[in-house]
Amino acid sequence: METIRQAAHEQAAREQAATAGVTRRRFAGAVAALVAGGLLASCASIVGPRRVELPQARLQAGLERRFPLHNRMLELFDVQLTRPQLAIMPQSDRVGLTLDVSVAPPFMRQSWRGTMGLSGRLLLDPARNAVFLTDTHVDRFDVNGIDAGQSRDLGRAADLLVNQLVRDMAVYTFRPEDLRYAGVQFVPTRLETAPGALFVTLEPVR
Repeated sequence: METIRQAAHEQAAREQAATAGVTRRRFAGAVAALVAGGLLASCASIVGPRRVELPQARLQAGLERRFPLHNRMLELFDVQLTRPQLAIMPQSDRVGLTLDVSVAPPFMRQSWRGTMGLSGRLLLDPARNAVFLTDTHVDRFDVNGIDAGQSRDLGRAADLLVNQLVRDMAVYTFRPEDLRYAGVQFVPTRLETAPGALFVTLEPVR
């Protein structure tokens, strides 16, 4: 009988020790989580804002992947826009874009070729983590083989067409790794233009 009581006592002691071990592990895990959270918050306050450069060549490469663009203008002409050439205009916080244009009446083999020059404002959208081209305006529309009057009419129509095709076009989209540094998540908050580059300020998420 004594042996049974002793065995039961030992079993109870083992169960109590196991329960205490589980409790200690849970407590240690909770402490570790709190410490990790505190360290991340501390890192966010220590790291501070960052200013990153986006060279024009990188922006150019991103634009080229979005072309050619096709559309119909005035329900009469098939238009194709190709070979975008980006120019940053730091004095006005705008960018210029030169495009090759092909204009062709439907069901005809004839086509006219030329160039189009447009400009737009750069817009930083933190929600979409991207830099967009907006408020575009056609500054020049030159097509060979079309008289001056037709060229003016097409130029006015091209302004509407470009706003449809290029509206909110992303010039650059941040990759997830662009917005994470030293274990801290960042968000773009400010955009500056400079000769040959854009500069974006990244703020840590607190």
